[in-house]
Amino acid sequence: MLVTLYTSRVVLSALGVVDYGIYNVVGGLVTMMGLLNGAMSVSTQRYLTYELGKGDMLRLKQVFSTCMTIFMILSLIVIILAETIGLWFLYNKMVIPEERMDAACYVYQFSILACILSLITNPFNATIIAHEKMDVYAYVSILEVALKLVIVYLLLVIPTDRLITYGILILASQFIVALCYIIYCWKKFSETHYHFYWDKPLFRELISYSGWNLYGSAAGLVKGQGLNILLNMFFNPAVNAARGIAYQINSAITQFFTNFYTAVRPQITKYYATGEINEMTKLVFRSSKFSFYLIMLISMPIILEAPYIVNLWLGQLPEYVVPFTRLIIAISAIDSMASPLMTTAHATGKIKLYQSSVGTVIILNLPISYLLLKLGGSPMTVFYVSLCISVACLFLRLWIVRRLVNFPVKQYIIEVFGKCVAICVLSLIIPLAVHIILPQSFVSIVVVCSLSIIASIVTIYYVGLDGHEKELIHNFAQKTIFHKK
Repeated sequence: MLVTLYTSRVVLSALGVVDYGIYNVVGGLVTMMGLLNGAMSVSTQRYLTYELGKGDMLRLKQVFSTCMTIFMILSLIVIILAETIGLWFLYNKMVIPEERMDAACYVYQFSILACILSLITNPFNATIIAHEKMDVYAYVSILEVALKLVIVYLLLVIPTDRLITYGILILASQFIVALCYIIYCWKKFSETHYHFYWDKPLFRELISYSGWNLYGSAAGLVKGQGLNILLNMFFNPAVNAARGIAYQINSAITQFFTNFYTAVRPQITKYYATGEINEMTKLVFRSSKFSFYLIMLISMPIILEAPYIVNLWLGQLPEYVVPFTRLIIAISAIDSMASPLMTTAHATGKIKLYQSSVGTVIILNLPISYLLLKLGGSPMTVFYVSLCISVACLFLRLWIVRRLVNFPVKQYIIEVFGKCVAICVLSLIIPLAVHIILPQSFVSIVVVCSLSIIASIVTIYYVGLDGHEKELIHNFAQKTIFHKK
């Protein structure tokens, strides 16, 4: 997280606001071209984890090879779309200064290659997660941190166009990381030794499942990159840069939740595969709460002292960065709570109702935001809309999961949603009061941030945890801190 925040500051300083905004929005355009990647990624993860839970190794090999074949086909589709429709959109619809168009085109091509690389690597990543080899992610994360620092150094010393250089370096780092995952899988998991396998029923099942996931992925892109492009159409690259900076902060914060959720996700699917519904429900409850707690614990100081922290971090305070950051973190907190519900729906394999309902509501982000911007709304409007829709989708997911696995919705609302809201409010009281009373200075920032963390920990422990969870923490503390058996 610290390296991400540091490198973001240096990259913004090196590229400048305009080039940083161009990289953010052009990369987002390619992400939209890779729409099918997200759909197949979820399908691959679900099917590999399910077969591993069942213990059918032959079927596991067949699923992997079939998924790999599909991702190769998707790579070809992405290249065709990106080099036709994508290029047309880049030249005719994007708001990019004429003198930077050549550099934007280079970045666009690098982003296409990165997207293809992501597609080919996807089944290998899904296999690592299915096997729950989380230590691999820890080691590769250390490598990624080192590569980020190398990129920052090279960006400052290579005497060429910095936007183009940055695009090349990011692509190179992604290639190195992908290679690590692929080599590890080849050595450790026999099912990742690809051989062409054709099973029409399996192919159709994967494509059908992915078809509904495609709708959900499209909805996610509308919420993310679609709104990014919408901001570019109504405003200028500086607004996209502010959004990019805010998402960098959010990405660093949510990394705690992402790593935690990556470890939890295969367990939810395996519990369903083996028919342990009660255990699955308990895990969904706990992972929903803990996901929210992790984000709140890290983000509370940033939300309260965002202007000072952003200015200290970047050496400047670009317009809209602070409100964007606060709103995006709030949206991420709500979505993190809902993520285990999404995994539960996917575990059942019955995702038609889920994707059609939730996806449709999420897609409403685009027309509602467009209408409000057309009526003169500020850039913050799109994030207000997104926050409201995220809350609505949380309750919609609860209703759908109840239909799929007889999920205890009332209990979830009381024990998870109610506790999260209560903890958020209670944790804010003391640090917010101190923030208002004390004049802004470095000392007051330290005091407020420290109080935020302490208040969050105390409130989470006494209000947010049940007796069994407290006992688990006591046992963990004794074993790891006090070394008692």
